[in-house]
Amino acid sequence: MSLDSLKARVPDFAKDLKLNLGSVIGNSDLPTQQLWGTVLATAIASRSPIVLRELEPEAKANLSPEAYTAAKSAAAVMAMNNVFYRTRHLLSDHEYGTLRAGLRMNVIGNPGVEKVDFELWSFAVSAINGCGSCLDSHEQVLRKAGVERDTIQEAFKIAAVVQAVGVTLEAEAVLAE
Repeated sequence: MSLDSLKARVPDFAKDLKLNLGSVIGNSDLPTQQLWGTVLATAIASRSPIVLRELEPEAKANLSPEAYTAAKSAAAVMAMNNVFYRTRHLLSDHEYGTLRAGLRMNVIGNPGVEKVDFELWSFAVSAINGCGSCLDSHEQVLRKAGVERDTIQEAFKIAAVVQAVGVTLEAEAVLAE
């Protein structure tokens, strides 16, 4: 199970996705930990068993145990936060924005890896989950930490391609039944 195995599963009609998968992961300029943490977190967020099964072993091999756990933590906490903050943002009653969240998110303060890496992974998951509030929040933290726009864009390119591959492969699995 690997990136090459996943690319081989992409159908011919989605050749662009196969090529993009190779370029955004295989030719990324991100440091190894940022890259594979982003891949793992977005594979989880894609909700595609196929994508996760194919990419997780390679991610695990390229990440320290702490980074592996932190990437999974980013996917988990952002699954909650993206729903909560997206809903709060979308409601026309802005009073909800003044209420205490009351949700535990301790991992954000102490993720076990460099804060920038965790923020990047959280940003990428937020891109898949479509939470504008979270995207803005994590992008601002990243920019304040000196992370360039090109790096941030790399993360959401990975998110876009991983999500698209997941959607495509899951649809093909359903159609093959």
